[in-house]
This record gives sequence, C-alpha cells and structure tokens, in this order.
Amino acid sequence: MKPLLLVVLLLAFAGAFTASAFAQDRELTGAGATFPYPLYSKMFDVYAQGYGVKVNYQAIGSGGGIRQLINKTVDFGGSDAIMTEEDLKSAGAPVLHVPTCAGAVVVTYNLPNNPVVKFTPDIVADIFLGKIRKWNDQRIAAMNPGANLPATEMTVIHRSDGSGTTNIFSGYLSKVSKDWKEKVGEGTSLNWPAGLGAKGNPGVAGLVQQTPGSVGYVELIYALENKMPFGDLQNKKGKFIRPTLAATSAAANISLPDDMKVSLTDTSAPDGYPISGFTFIILYKEQKYGDRTADKANTVVKLVWWMTHEGQKYAQPLQYAPLSKTAQEKTEKIIKSIAYGGKEVMQ
Repeated sequence: MKPLLLVVLLLAFAGAFTASAFAQDRELTGAGATFPYPLYSKMFDVYAQGYGVKVNYQAIGSGGGIRQLINKTVDFGGSDAIMTEEDLKSAGAPVLHVPTCAGAVVVTYNLPNNPVVKFTPDIVADIFLGKIRKWNDQRIAAMNPGANLPATEMTVIHRSDGSGTTNIFSGYLSKVSKDWKEKVGEGTSLNWPAGLGAKGNPGVAGLVQQTPGSVGYVELIYALENKMPFGDLQNKKGKFIRPTLAATSAAANISLPDDMKVSLTDTSAPDGYPISGFTFIILYKEQKYGDRTADKANTVVKLVWWMTHEGQKYAQPLQYAPLSKTAQEKTEKIIKSIAYGGKEVMQ
C-alpha cells in the first residue's frame, strides 16, 4: 500500500503544481500611465468576467511603467510617452508600442464662475514658464474680450511624478515655444520653472480644485469627471479648438508610421486639437525571457488584441478617442510580430 500511497501523493502534488502554474498564466500584471486608468479599469473588469483572466494594473505614471517593464517586474507597461533611446537601450531587447486609444491634455483652471478661456500656444508656454503671473494679463485679455478675468495671481500646478501626460504637454510646448524648448525641454520629468507639483492626473486635478487662481494640465477625462473648466487652444492652422473626442481623433489624421511611435502634438490636421496623443501598452517583442511560459505570452497577446479590437467600444463612453481604422490596422501588425522563442504567438 505504501508505493500506491506515494503514487497518489505525487499525482496530487503534480496536479496542484499544474493548477498553480495555470492560475499564474491567467493572471497578468501591468503598471504605468494614469491617463488611461479609468478605461483600463473598465476593460480589465469586462475581460476578467468574459475570459477569466485577472489583470492587476497599477496607475503609477508612465515613467514608473517604463521602469518596471525594463526591470521585468510586470507583464506590460502603460505609457503616454514613447520610450527614449536611453530607455530602449536599458531594456536590452526590442520593445513594442501598441496604441490603445488617444486622449487630449487640457489646460484647466480655477476662476470665479469658471469662464471658457481661449489660449494661444505662446500664452500657455509663458504661463508655465512663470512669465505670465496674473489672469488679467493684457495678452490673455486680448484673446478673451468681454471675459471677466480677475487680477488674481496664478498658481501653476504640474505633475511631480514621471508622467506621459507631462511628456505630451512638454513636447507640445517645445514645438511651439523656442524659449520653453531651450529652458525646460520635454520629457516625463522636468525641472519646472514655476508652480507646485502633484502626483498623477488625480493629484493635479485635486490641487487645482483646491487652489483659487490656479492653472494646470490634466487629461480631458479627469477634467470632465471632476466637472473642471478647460480652455480652447489655437491650433497650427490658427483655429481655436475645443478639446473634444472628435477633435482628438482628428489630430491623428496624419501619416502614421508602421511602428506607431508618433507624436500627435501641434498636429497639422485642420480640425485637430493640438495637445493630443496616443497612450500605449508597451511590452517586449520577444516574450521568452526569465521564467515566462508560452501560455503567459499567449495570455498577454490575447489581452492586447482584445483591447485594440472588441475593447474599443468602451473608449468613447469614457471620453477616450478610439483607434481609427488606419491606426488599428497598423496596430494589428505590431501585435502579430510578438514572438515566443522566435515563433510568432499569433498564428
């Protein structure tokens, strides 16, 4: 009986081990951008119910997501910023950028009665450079005749963490302001010349709401969710554009590269909102690294495919711009290039 008991115990142990390994392959971890978090939360909840795959996504900012992907502590990262050459070198292997939707970064503020304020690119740059200090500044007043702008001191609110939102915003300012480009530049983290820092889009939104006379930048979804005012911005064609889903989608009506590593800021599209950008899922092209299994790679690829296809229907109701047909087609090719041991995961 003892040999039989041993066999039974070994089979039970093997079964438990297999079940545990299967469960691990059905759980994914991600971290990064705060901008798509409301959308990703919805997507991952729906996906878990439909496919039994649990996704744990931590909204820690794009910079954090990039670092965790490089450190291989997550299955995928989330980033509003395209990884720098330095980041890609640190990754040690090719990293793919898969766009999941597009969003707009808006200039939000806290003023009496919260009027709609029109901004030109140079005015926005000079506000965040600390050159324009009062709301009734002549340049702002000239753009907004009839608006009741107070003589209130401005308090600039910016991100304190590594942020793809900051990367998009500073990338735009670097394109439209020589002074900004030379003094501050672009990136996920900056040496800010003025203002107070707050963590994440929720942090900036909260601090703006608490600070009379303040001005900051957040993703459109956070301004809408918190019923915060935001300004119209003059685009490259000279038109003042209201940040909307349509204007965000229109910003992408440009030539898109096959790798989708493209900036939509200061778009040349006539009806495009000028501070728009894609947000990306970032992951290694070769999924066989560390102790990752083929099943884990397959689970990741299926999730990302679903997010860029069936999951797109959840974007617009949550105030995100879904992928255009052209963007989706290019995204499909990127996902199909993901491999495990040199063999494409999607056949």
